Amino acid sequence: MSCGAAACQRTRLSVSAAQPAWTPASHTPAPTGHSWDFNWDKREPSVLSNGKKKESVTEDPSSEQDNGKPKATRNILLIRHSQYNLSGNSDNERVLTPLGREQAELTGQRLAALGLNYDVLIHSSMARATETANIISRHLPGVELLSCDLLREGAPIEPVPPVTHWKPDAVQYHEDGARIEAAFRRYIHRADPKQKEDSYEIIVCHANVIRYFVCRALQFPPEGWLRMGLNNGSITWLTIRPSGRGGLLGDAGFMPPDKLTRT
Repeated sequence: MSCGAAACQRTRLSVSAAQPAWTPASHTPAPTGHSWDFNWDKREPSVLSNGKKKESVTEDPSSEQDNGKPKATRNILLIRHSQYNLSGNSDNERVLTPLGREQAELTGQRLAALGLNYDVLIHSSMARATETANIISRHLPGVELLSCDLLREGAPIEPVPPVTHWKPDAVQYHEDGARIEAAFRRYIHRADPKQKEDSYEIIVCHANVIRYFVCRALQFPPEGWLRMGLNNGSITWLTIRPSGRGGLLGDAGFMPPDKLTRT
């Protein structure tokens, strides 16, 4: 049954009239109340300079503070390992699948195509991350390759909201969380004042580690790390400016659709 034109017009008018008027207060999310912590990495120059003894009475304080300020931007490209054998009983058996090796090749090609002057390629010591890094490294000749146990996969912090399919015990959160936080403090921070040029560093590791790093660097609640997803072989480009401000870009578009996985 259809209504006449006049009846339909009256219905539209009555619905429109019932809607509240737009106001900024009714459409703008309320601030959380958490301000940006400029000393999140404990490298804020104004904090570091407090309490330091001057070398001479003639020294210019403004010049001293300026010399202590970072001037370069750090670009940290976080790579999730490629698809691996989920049925392996040990880490040594959880090697890349044939598709995973293809993904690593594509990631290596993408990184090479960016034409950046990479400083180092650091990877987790777990088999799947090591194999991914070795394949990527073939596309980046001359870039130093380093392994780090701190970057191994784990349970960084109990997620909120909780999930039912994955429930590490309290001991695992306690141990893994301290290790992954230590990795964050080692690798994610603003540049040293002595660094003159922007840097580009690659870290090949795991989804949980990367998601935790992102939350901490952008000062999001760290317990929200499981709300994000990462494709195998994807690039999460974290930028840390001299001021300590962070920025983020994600890149998986170089993977053909039939090569995308999240295992």
